[in-house]
Amino acid sequence: MKLPVFITLTLASVLPLCAKQAPAELTSPDGRNRITFSLDRQGRPSYEVVRDRSALISRSALGFTANGGLDLAGKYRLDSISFDSRDEYWTQPWGENKHMREHYNEMAVNLSNASTRLTVRFRAFDDGIGFRYEYSTAAADSIFVTDELTEFNFATDGTSWSIPANADTYELLYRGQPLSAIDNANTPMTFKTDSGIYGSIHEAALYDFPEMTLTHTSGPRFKATLTPWPDGIMARTGSSFRTSWRTIQTGDKAVDLINSGLILNLNPPCRLESTDWIEPMKYIGIWWGMHTGIQSWVMGDRHGATTENAKKYIDFAAANGIRGVLFEGWNEGWQNWGGSQVFDYVRAFDDFDIREVTDYAREHGVTVIGHHETGANMPFYESTMDEAYSWYHDLGINNVKTGYAGGVPGGHSHHGQYGVRHYQKVLELAASKHMTINAHEPIKDTGIRRTWPNMMSREGARGMEWNAWSEGNPPSHHVTLPFTRLLVGPMDYTPGTFDILLENTKTHPDFKAWNGNPSIPSRVNTTLAKQLADWVILYSPVQMASDLIEHYDGHPAFQFFRDFDADCDWSRAIDGEPGEFVVIVRRADDTFFLGAATDESARTVAVGLDFLEPYRAYKAVIYADAPDADWKTNPTAYTITEKVVTASDSFDIRMAAGGGQAITFKKIK
Repeated sequence: MKLPVFITLTLASVLPLCAKQAPAELTSPDGRNRITFSLDRQGRPSYEVVRDRSALISRSALGFTANGGLDLAGKYRLDSISFDSRDEYWTQPWGENKHMREHYNEMAVNLSNASTRLTVRFRAFDDGIGFRYEYSTAAADSIFVTDELTEFNFATDGTSWSIPANADTYELLYRGQPLSAIDNANTPMTFKTDSGIYGSIHEAALYDFPEMTLTHTSGPRFKATLTPWPDGIMARTGSSFRTSWRTIQTGDKAVDLINSGLILNLNPPCRLESTDWIEPMKYIGIWWGMHTGIQSWVMGDRHGATTENAKKYIDFAAANGIRGVLFEGWNEGWQNWGGSQVFDYVRAFDDFDIREVTDYAREHGVTVIGHHETGANMPFYESTMDEAYSWYHDLGINNVKTGYAGGVPGGHSHHGQYGVRHYQKVLELAASKHMTINAHEPIKDTGIRRTWPNMMSREGARGMEWNAWSEGNPPSHHVTLPFTRLLVGPMDYTPGTFDILLENTKTHPDFKAWNGNPSIPSRVNTTLAKQLADWVILYSPVQMASDLIEHYDGHPAFQFFRDFDADCDWSRAIDGEPGEFVVIVRRADDTFFLGAATDESARTVAVGLDFLEPYRAYKAVIYADAPDADWKTNPTAYTITEKVVTASDSFDIRMAAGGGQAITFKKIK
């Protein structure tokens, strides 16, 4: 039997201090990113990062602490250092870019002290660096992690874009402020240093460990903080554990961060035997009506998810080339909202015949997207989800949107180790039944979609629904997300609301304010052209047109969504600055889609069309803000024009305040 952990305290405390070790270095393949590792005289590890000749991260501590006497932080001696490299191409079944290059140099630093073996594994890419901890001990059967010591000490101050650290929600507005002014932050935390380096701190491949947030210490210096269990323990592991990768993306321009593959490349390859059952798609759904207050999630005169309404949405989807339809509020349990948070995942309300609906959808070439709201009652959901997913699968429902709005029982949090484990259980159960997941109120994305590509999309930020019952998301929000939240993976923002001022909602005879303050003048804070552009900018392989279908029927601008393909092959961010503007282009087969958006300021951006295939002509269909458009005073004014272009041409993209522009480029045969 192994010694109990507490016995090792005395053994470790009498070890002599090791001599200071010479630093070890690792550079990226292009030589621009350099990591330096060292041990001080107390055997405490640290690292530094330099980009070109500019210090990015000055000497910063590494390590963890644990209770029971295990020393995870110091008294280490250097046993060996090994180096490796990789340069290979890989493909994914869907994604912003289906063809990826994984090119890095690796340094594994192997350390030991009286109780612990530790490998700190560094990888240096041209677009950033990552490192993780690999611990093992023979002194105990289990390890209770009490703190993380990792630091990110910036060599200079700079500007940052982040949301406050929170153990249960990411649905917060981003703040632009000096690095040194941040109190705490969730990741990704994006920055531009005073020396001109763009970057973002996050983590990759998060499994069976709590999420990492950042706590300000002094100046532009930060310490990693883990989300605890109810008793204060940060992580419970066996006698060995491996953390997620701590990551720092780097770039010369802000759009370099969007074009980075670092997070995906720090995840293992796909574990699924086949992926042909995974289907990117466009979808609509019975959803927005509930948020705007003209329908309800529960049975009654205002119930949204009825058999009759479901068929109307299926008919509209079939007529407009839209693959999926989502139904929320279809099942028993919504009447418990705010109380027991117990839902029945295999029993529909009496006015929703789920078999009739799924049969009708199948006959019309439409797939049903199922919905499981859990109210964050994770223990109950785990006790019922095997039956629920089998039942869905038998009905031919292979795509599930999950929701976790509410507090987790037992004092647990969404983002602690308990929550991370839960989200992974759901994902793996779904994969075993060839089903995909779109998670709302999720754990943050850390690139695990490379390994589990049935993890299609997540919410994880303030999305469209906030415009229905609050002051809404400001125009700068949509041009901040691509440089922050969307750096780490798709977001189910659910863009595309055409009733910008919610005029049709507020005059609807069934309207009833259900959330927030009815006196708040809720609306969508963009122009209509920007709503079109957001389908391109706010990437998701399952992309929703969020509005009520009657607001699309016969609307000329909806043609952009009809033409749009969520299953893109290639993407590139062309230009932009966080919180100011962004221009992104994507290709699906031989059609290109461009989305551009701005903040509260009107602007014109010159864009070259060199992304088009050379020596080919394309018909550009341009959906733009009208000359008198303005997000505050005239948000629905737009124009549609056409012109023939080639790769040698350029565009001046004019955007109204709070506006945008969407363009479809179709090859002329």
